[in-house]
Formats: sequence, C-alpha cells, structure tokens
Amino acid sequence: MTSIEIREYTDQDQTEVLEVLRSALGETALLRRTAELWAWKHELNPFGRSLALVAVSGTKIVGVRAFMRWELITPTGETVRCVRAVDTATHPDFQRKGIFRNLTLTGVDLARSEGVQLVFNTPNPKSLAGYLKMGWREVGKIGVLVRPSLRMLRRSDAPPETEYLRNEKQYLRNEDPIFAGISDRPPLGLRTPRSEPYLTWRYQRHPTARYSPIGVDGTTAFLRSNVRSGRRELVVSDVIGAAARPAYKKVIEKSTADYVVAWHNKRSPERRAAISVGLLPVPRLKVLTLVANPLLDVPEASAGLDSWDLSLGDLELL
Repeated sequence: MTSIEIREYTDQDQTEVLEVLRSALGETALLRRTAELWAWKHELNPFGRSLALVAVSGTKIVGVRAFMRWELITPTGETVRCVRAVDTATHPDFQRKGIFRNLTLTGVDLARSEGVQLVFNTPNPKSLAGYLKMGWREVGKIGVLVRPSLRMLRRSDAPPETEYLRNEKQYLRNEDPIFAGISDRPPLGLRTPRSEPYLTWRYQRHPTARYSPIGVDGTTAFLRSNVRSGRRELVVSDVIGAAARPAYKKVIEKSTADYVVAWHNKRSPERRAAISVGLLPVPRLKVLTLVANPLLDVPEASAGLDSWDLSLGDLELL
C-alpha cells in the first residue's frame, strides 16, 4: 500500500489542489473552484496567507486542508489570532484512509506552534462529528431572519442560478453605493474587525459573489442577490454603522426580491433593527453550526453564541 505524506502547500500545487476540490466537492455557479477564488481566500486575505497542507500519494496530491487566517476582537479590545478551517477535500479514490483527520490535526499542531489562539468554522453535517471527535466544541446553531414579500404568493419568475450572476443588482432599485468612511460599533462579543482593508477584500473583491452597498445616515448595508429553490432572495450580509434601523428600512423599500434574509446575534442592535422592520426568526430552521477549538485560553469561544458578535457576512461563502 502506498504511504501518504503530509506536507505544506506550495504555489506550484494549486492546479492539482483545485482538481481535488472539484472532484471531491463539486462546484456551484456562486462558488466555482477557480484559481481566482483560491487566491482571494488564501493569498489576498488581509489577515494573511492561509496555512495549507496537502496529502501526497507517490507524486499525486490526494488531499488538501486549508486554514484561513483571521482575527477577532473582544469587547475589551484584545485581538484574538485565529484560523478558520475551510477548504478540505480528499480525492474520491483515497477516502476512508484517515487523510482528513491527519491533515486537520497536523494543521492544528502547526497553527498552535505559530501562536494561533483559536480555530473555528461551520462544518457541514457530514463532517461535524469528525470535528467534535478531534476536540472542537459546538458553540451554537445559527438560524435566519426572514421577511417574505407578497411576491412569494405569485408564481416565481426567478432566473436560473447561473443567470443571476450576470446581473447582480437585479433585486435592488437605485441603490446608493457608499463605502469610504464606514465606522463599526464596539464589539459585544468576538467580532471580526471591520477595517477598510477587510471590507474592501470581503465585499468588493470576491471573484464570483457580487455585493451591493446601500447607505443611509452613515450606515451601510451590504447586500447579495440570490436564487434559492426558484425564489429570488436578497441576503443582508452585514450592516455597519449606528443607523441600523434606517438602513434596514431602506433595504425593504428598495428590495424587489421574493424575500429578504439576514442573521445577527441576539444582543446586537442590527438584529433588533431587522426585527423592527419585519424580519422574523424561522422556528426550528438552523442553517449552520458554529464550532470552535481554542488552542489557548479564549473564554468567549466556548461560551455560546451570545459571546460571539457575527453576521451572515462573517460566515457565508468562505
């Protein structure tokens, strides 16, 4: 039996790595596994280049594991150095050989040696149990806030998923782009710092997802149009600024989608603003599970979702 070698990723591995990701995971119109998407996530990230490993059988790459660099800030202003366990895949011909586990645990050891304090991610249901066995802890399950429109009662004329990408602004009327000078509020829990380099990378430079900003009273909502189950969806990925309610009111006024969807932590002013304009929690619907593996003492990391301060933009398409 051929042995499996685990080593660090190099730029020369990119083509083979993308082939492994496509063969194991497939791709969608929104998340095509291209060199541009890989570079955006793992090379151009303002928090730094990713920590990435490959599994090699002979001369062939058969597995990949990437950890995106990230930072979170605490309510007391401390910075927590993190990585996010994101892209991972094992070639179909080499599955059930422990490659996922070996890559992940090797990556965790490497991250710990570099002083990383926390690993977190939102695994799919198939891999959740594997993470829990490797020491991750469940932080909580993430639902959604939804405001349907009367268009939901009509027969949908939404285009196929591939078509909406050609016109990313089709579910907004006369949006007003505002970006410079955005100022975030203090964190209520572990929160991604909304710096200008981060916002530029996250919402202006994604290779396939297109975001439209709407601004009002110094507050900006970042929106993404989508088609889900034949319905036009408008995703509120983030709202940044003190005037969250006026921003949400403007989103609702300008939306031509079948429904608007968002998510914010329970204690946040953005969640209160969303609920005040008609976005309501969907009972028993949980779309993601947040898990974390503290490598150093980060008390907030395992204290439940109320100790985190996240929006959909922190979690989607990453």
